[in-house]
Amino acid sequence: MRVIGGKFKGYNLFLTKNKITRPLKDSVKEAIFNVIVHSKKFDLKFSNTDVLDLYSGTGSIGIECISRGARSVCFVEKNFNAINILKKNILKLNLKSNVKIFNEKIETYLEKKKDNSKFQLIFLDPPFIKKDIKELIDLLISGKKVSKNNLIILHRNKNENEKLVNNIEIFNEKTYGKSKIIFFRLIV
Repeated sequence: MRVIGGKFKGYNLFLTKNKITRPLKDSVKEAIFNVIVHSKKFDLKFSNTDVLDLYSGTGSIGIECISRGARSVCFVEKNFNAINILKKNILKLNLKSNVKIFNEKIETYLEKKKDNSKFQLIFLDPPFIKKDIKELIDLLISGKKVSKNNLIILHRNKNENEKLVNNIEIFNEKTYGKSKIIFFRLIV
C-alpha cells in the first residue's frame, strides 16, 4: 500500500499482518480521491479541511488527505496492532503536528462531549459485519462532530443495502469490485 497523490506520493506505508484490518486497495482509494477532487456536486478544498478517519486502521486514507494538503486528521481506531502501525506510518512521514490519534471504540470517541472538533470530511470504513450504520450516523449528529459544510464517505460491501438516516443528501454511489462507496452530506 502506498500514498497515491500529493506531497508524499509514492511512499510505501506499513501494513498489519493480521486479517482483521481491511485496507482499501490503491485503485479504490484513487477512485475515491478522484471523486473528491473533481466532483462538481460538492465544494471541498483540502487546505481548509479537518478530516475524521473513523475505523482508520493503519491510516492510509487519513495520510492520503494530509498528503493532499488537509489541515488536520483525527484517526480513531480501537485495534491496538493497527494503531501501532498507524503510529509507525505517522512517524515515517513526520506528520505528528497535524494529527490526533485515539485508540478507542468509535462509539466512545463520538460520545465524548469535551472534544469540540468539527470535521468537514469524514471517512467511515466500519467492518463489513457491522450492520447498524444508521446508529453510527446518529452518533455523528448527536456528538456534534460534523460541520455544516461536510462530506461523508462510507465504505461498505457492495451487497449491503444500507438504512441511512433521513437527513442526508447522497451525492454519489460507486461500486469497485467488492466495495461500495457512498458519498453523502449530513444536513446539520
